[in-house]
Amino acid sequence: MKSSLWTKKSICAATGGTGSGDWSVTGISIDSRTVEPGDLFIALKGPHTDGHKYVNQALSNGAAAALIDHRPGDFAKKSGELVTVENTMTALNDLGKAARDRSSAKIIAVTGSVGKTGTKDALRNALTLQGKTSASAHSYNNQWGVPLSLARMPADAEYGIFEVGMNHSGEIKLLSQMVRPHVAIITTVEPAHIEFFNSIEDIADAKSEIFIGMMGGTAILNRDNPHYLRVAKEAKGPNIKRVLSFGEHPEADARLINRVADCSGNNVEAVICGRRIGYRLGLPGQHLVQNSLAVLAAISAVGADVASAAKTLNELTPIAGRGARHTIKIDDGNFTIIDESYNANPASMRAAIETLAVIRPGPCAKRIAVLSDMCELGESSNDYHVELARTLSTCGIDKVYACGKHMAAMFEALPATLRGGFSNSTTELGQTISKKIRAGDVVTVKGSLESGMKTVVDQLIALQIGDDAKSRSVSNGNS
Repeated sequence: MKSSLWTKKSICAATGGTGSGDWSVTGISIDSRTVEPGDLFIALKGPHTDGHKYVNQALSNGAAAALIDHRPGDFAKKSGELVTVENTMTALNDLGKAARDRSSAKIIAVTGSVGKTGTKDALRNALTLQGKTSASAHSYNNQWGVPLSLARMPADAEYGIFEVGMNHSGEIKLLSQMVRPHVAIITTVEPAHIEFFNSIEDIADAKSEIFIGMMGGTAILNRDNPHYLRVAKEAKGPNIKRVLSFGEHPEADARLINRVADCSGNNVEAVICGRRIGYRLGLPGQHLVQNSLAVLAAISAVGADVASAAKTLNELTPIAGRGARHTIKIDDGNFTIIDESYNANPASMRAAIETLAVIRPGPCAKRIAVLSDMCELGESSNDYHVELARTLSTCGIDKVYACGKHMAAMFEALPATLRGGFSNSTTELGQTISKKIRAGDVVTVKGSLESGMKTVVDQLIALQIGDDAKSRSVSNGNS
């Protein structure tokens, strides 16, 4: 049985709302479709819809109460309660702040251009075994995801892990002031969302806003990143007690000594804050080894057991759209899909290609990259895409299929032997590659979310034959 998360009295105290009765809720939801019994449904107004339209549905689906700023015109009293506030988005922020105020948990915030979600999930897996842990769900890292995640944190949590993202300057500052982390990780600084910035240095400054909400504590930074010194300078303010770094750099506090990679993961030797340790990371990819160092540095910073945490790194599973691997049965055998369709920027694209390069295809089979545009790269977008041609050429990729106006420039820059095919849409691309797949092939599918590369993944999965016509998922890395 779920324990009480918020009472009516505490909700009203936090939000200034009014409601009747004496009741409590066991969760928070902003989506009537996924609301669970006992939840408080918060009716947010978005750019495309108003959550007040779905209050009836949320209560019918089991919500214990709904938080509203006006009574919907078609509202019919269901088996649930109402709390009325002036503005539901403000109320969500107030609940998040109240959750943080009442908590004595050690709070870790994770930001960075690449690897936020995977790093957050690895921290959650490790700390769950060491104390009651609350963490952001999925990639809930924006102006509504962060307060929602905070509001869901139980009052007795011992650890809280929150992902913090941005695509404009100033956004992380506001979220950091809400989270108020004891430990803040910046995984890396890369040209993600650079369309909205004048330079990558400005992105580094925006990521450094994570320090603003800290009241003493530890900053954990990527020592191998070219912008380390710039970010480290920002971390020397009064809000930071110490800076820990991670990477291969000889001065890194969480330092990689050696790694042996194979198609399913990495055997790692490292020094974590003065302690030599060996562990198995059950995900392939050099970038994920880097992130594992940041995880263990954060574990050390909050005073948890590093050795115990390291053991959990072998148990990590990939996130859908961020490295999930599917084995698909076809007439003459199986082929493998690596689903990287959730998002893409230059750094994560390179990482996905390099991960594909270490996976061994079947006899006479190919490593195939299926790529679509990386978005929000601004005036230099074509240049970033063309640079990928060199990575694809040097990593031993056998064939490349692509779509998108920027990937067209990359495709033209490829050697003729690598060009598998170019299509004008993801649907056409999926149809093309579906006809080319052979047993033993390994296919990485990647592009920005807006490019709709999940369509290609779905088309490839649909090639499955057999009684259940379903793919079997196995572990792989996430970007």
